[in-house]
Amino acid sequence: METEVYNQKGKSVGKLTLPETIFGLKWNGDLVHQVVTAMQANARTPVAHTKTRGEVRGGGRKPWKQKGTGRARHGSSRSPIWKGGGVTHGPRNEKIYEQKINKKMRIKALFTVLSEKMRRGQILFVEELSLKNIKTKDAVTVIKSLSSISGFEKIIGGKKPNVYITCPAKSDALKKSFANIKTVEIDEIKNINPVDLLNFRYLVISQPKESISFLGGKIEKK
Repeated sequence: METEVYNQKGKSVGKLTLPETIFGLKWNGDLVHQVVTAMQANARTPVAHTKTRGEVRGGGRKPWKQKGTGRARHGSSRSPIWKGGGVTHGPRNEKIYEQKINKKMRIKALFTVLSEKMRRGQILFVEELSLKNIKTKDAVTVIKSLSSISGFEKIIGGKKPNVYITCPAKSDALKKSFANIKTVEIDEIKNINPVDLLNFRYLVISQPKESISFLGGKIEKK
């Protein structure tokens, strides 16, 4: 499997042979769904927290005597049916949502998503991304240049997350220059995962030889 490699000006600079084990897998929706759901659950931080009837303040004595008042029987004002009482089955911040994912599943799900994006023509290989200065204007120029490549015209613009850029190591100039472009996110290849890939339409891989070598190392470590 061969693909074109471009420079950051949008010009072709050669070809690259891609490993079938990373970019040639069949789509497996069940696996991807299971891994993505588990990763989202593991990243979840419970914040909402309600108090049970044993935690709310007051209600230590019986509101009124059991009989003779003509009113319904109540034992405590902390009852869930009272205003200000405890909450029944409410959200609790000590709840654990964590799910276990084994390493082989996580890696295969990542490669499955990469393969699907490759089939759809949504992966762009760029020889190297580099900026001399921290300027958003320069980062926008790079994205505009890449949008001149056939099939990637929609890589620029829009309001939703659109472009996910990976590189072996990101400099401060790259990180800060792209930070103000809301539709673009840049990160190191070691942090690539199925959740981020599915949130963005296009994937730009900078320094593809080094990046693919790193991804290939994941297979050897399984």
